Amino acid sequence: MYNYLDFEKPVADLEGKIVELKKLAENGEAVDVGDEISRLEKRVRDALRDTYRALTPWQKVQVARHPDRPHCVDYIKGLFNDFTPLAGDRNFGEDQAIVGGFARFRGEPVAIIGQEKGSDTASRLKHNFGSVRPEGYRKAVRLMELADRFNIPLLTLVDTAGAYPGVNAEERGQAEAIARSTSACLGLKVPSISVVIGEGGSGGAIAIATANRVYMLEHAIYSVISPEGAASILWRDTTRSKDAATNMKITAQDLLELKIIDAIIPEPLGGAHRGPETVIAATGDLIAKTMKEFSGANTDFREQRREKYLAMGRNL
Repeated sequence: MYNYLDFEKPVADLEGKIVELKKLAENGEAVDVGDEISRLEKRVRDALRDTYRALTPWQKVQVARHPDRPHCVDYIKGLFNDFTPLAGDRNFGEDQAIVGGFARFRGEPVAIIGQEKGSDTASRLKHNFGSVRPEGYRKAVRLMELADRFNIPLLTLVDTAGAYPGVNAEERGQAEAIARSTSACLGLKVPSISVVIGEGGSGGAIAIATANRVYMLEHAIYSVISPEGAASILWRDTTRSKDAATNMKITAQDLLELKIIDAIIPEPLGGAHRGPETVIAATGDLIAKTMKEFSGANTDFREQRREKYLAMGRNL
């Protein structure tokens, strides 16, 4: 059984009936229920298709935050071999909200930086719910510099509600660390690819997502501030988060139309959490295609990146 979102109640009811019928059949308490289960499963698929075909921006926010959605560590396990994690910023300490290191992707060396939220209580506390502190961004800069030195392409996996807003983070220079990480992304001589796999929240995301190519999963979000934060600033009322989500244009579809991102990776029916292997494989295929394009291109990646982000201002 899945963790169901509020708008998925019709699907939850149908799948609950399927589970009950299967238990009765296993206990020998029912006649042949195969036909009824097949009929209900078709109704589930139809209900999911109808629901996910017309998701509102606020509902997409909920899907992007789904607790069962595959996280950074799942992508690393599913796509990369020989992953060697590196820790610490060589200045203050280690921040496990950022997972980073070097690995092989389909035989080629790559550098990986990703934000990890955690999948249960213990891991969420360990990774600080994906909210990165200054030392996490400084670790990211260290990894970028290593990738640049050894001419290794960079891949980043974005999934954060935003940088950690605590007093201790501000005391250690949170804004400066984000700015330096963004600057390091822009200054890379090697190609970079970023994928927003869940939430792309504010400067916390931009710090590692300023890449040559930026992709988003179909139901991911990417915004300058969370809908709740925007509602509290604009209307001083967090209950208007739905209005903020709609007006901010935070969905992958909106951002592709605005030319903020380069492509959308489709998700399985019902969201990435219903088919993690499928969405991870699709992400890997797009990364492989892009890396092949980069390897055959005689491109100044810094200049290409510069033009990409300057063009956003002109287009808007």
